[in-house]
Amino acid sequence: MNSREKEIYLVLADGTVMKGKSFGACGDVVGEVVFTTGMTGYLETLTDPSYYGQIVVQTFPLIGNYGVIPADFESEKPQVSGYIVREWCDSPSNFRSEGDIDTLLKEHHIIGLYGLDTRSLTRKLRSAGVMNGMITASLEDFDEKLAKISAYRVENAVAAVTKTGETVIKPEKTAYRVALWDFGAKGNITRELMKRGCEVISVPAGITADTIEALHVDGLMLSNGPGDPEENTDIIAEIGRWTKKRIPTFGICLGHQLLALSEGARTEKLKYGHRGANQPVREVSTGNILITSQNHGYAVVSESLPDHAELIYENVNDHTCEGVAYRNFPAFSVQFHPEACAGPLDPGFLFDRFMTMMDTAKGGKDNAAE
Repeated sequence: MNSREKEIYLVLADGTVMKGKSFGACGDVVGEVVFTTGMTGYLETLTDPSYYGQIVVQTFPLIGNYGVIPADFESEKPQVSGYIVREWCDSPSNFRSEGDIDTLLKEHHIIGLYGLDTRSLTRKLRSAGVMNGMITASLEDFDEKLAKISAYRVENAVAAVTKTGETVIKPEKTAYRVALWDFGAKGNITRELMKRGCEVISVPAGITADTIEALHVDGLMLSNGPGDPEENTDIIAEIGRWTKKRIPTFGICLGHQLLALSEGARTEKLKYGHRGANQPVREVSTGNILITSQNHGYAVVSESLPDHAELIYENVNDHTCEGVAYRNFPAFSVQFHPEACAGPLDPGFLFDRFMTMMDTAKGGKDNAAE
């Protein structure tokens, strides 16, 4: 049988079985089944470290039509555990393309499933909530498979995706020196910082606040990343030590959650999360609406924010916390992705706000020296 015609199955934790066909690598894989609504950006989705431990369902029906473009990757390789699409394109057309999606998945041992009714699956996940599942070539030993699915947890996710050691990237002209605390950072965060004249020092998740301070940076970026934020107790404690140093700080996605946790707030798991490039966010002070790219399954509980923290953005659809500013140290954070690519450019000004914050802090230092 042609490998493209080989039948495989998606088994969900509630016992639901959906049949499809195989592409990418062969085998069985367990993960948390989530959906993303992006109409473009499948390469960024595949390579986003925030999807570690997850089987990703693309709601857009045709995936792979503009091929594989390594320059658009958010990390060095695909990070998803499994990949589900309605249809994949085996003859992409794009002058930048260097291959097809099936070959990419095979090279990195990512198991794919196509030919499944992704609309029906998405409706189920929206109704029942995100659940564990398994892509498998056989329904034999079904009860054992269900037990394995139920027992699965996304654990030690940040440790699995953070880079080891420090790396430094400099623009032609340097105006700022910024540390990027890497919890699974997307590549476009670095690119957006460099556009604004930032020398970017990427540091691993296990670093200490004192070690970052010793780098003599003008500011700190807390990156996106995967998993349950409350699991990262050591990192949360170090962020708490960092904020006492009163150096400008900007958090994105997981970084936003970890910063809030370090200040005594709580996080909660969402029913099916926010994943896609069309999430509306309201600025609390003005009522202005931003269309944002998001990828997260947890959210900061707005009611748990401390008195010195101000809710600055909220999700229009479910009113969850989308951004926080802190009054007792120079920091703010957002749940969405201002560096989104592919995605809406509405929130890109937040990087400029971070630059202004560093300018203000540098001016204060200069005045103090005088």
